[in-house]
Amino acid sequence: MTSTTHHETRIVSDPDVPLVRITREFDAPAEKVFRAHVDPELFAQWTGPKGMEIRIDRHDCRTGGSYRYVMAQDGEEYAFNGAFHEVRENELIVQTFAFEGMPDDVALERLVLEDLGDGRCRLTSTSLVDSFEGRDGFVASGMEVGVNEGYEKLDELLARA
Repeated sequence: MTSTTHHETRIVSDPDVPLVRITREFDAPAEKVFRAHVDPELFAQWTGPKGMEIRIDRHDCRTGGSYRYVMAQDGEEYAFNGAFHEVRENELIVQTFAFEGMPDDVALERLVLEDLGDGRCRLTSTSLVDSFEGRDGFVASGMEVGVNEGYEKLDELLARA
């Protein structure tokens, strides 16, 4: 059986700007973590809270591409969509993110992968929303649970790969 280390996920809401910063280290190289974000089959295996089924409608992770996926549990569905504005292999993904249940609150997200050496990396994600109310709505909607449980599933996926 493979032993998996779970690192702390830091989620910080900026007091001066409607921004959320998420920082997480992984015991895997940046290339593997990047691939888990851009490969729709892998992405569906780890994103979101445990117990959710993920259906990928589209996931064209390239500069100018777009995505839409649906999370489902107990007959409830939650859809998310956005556009990829810049994708640099193993380094950066800049995208928009919208929960279709709150279509006016679109976040601009920047995911940066940093090589830490020894086959490890750090992912820093910033999500900028146009208002503090919108940002706080994202945070209050259970984002923390989805992020933490999703990254735990990603740890397990990376350990198996």
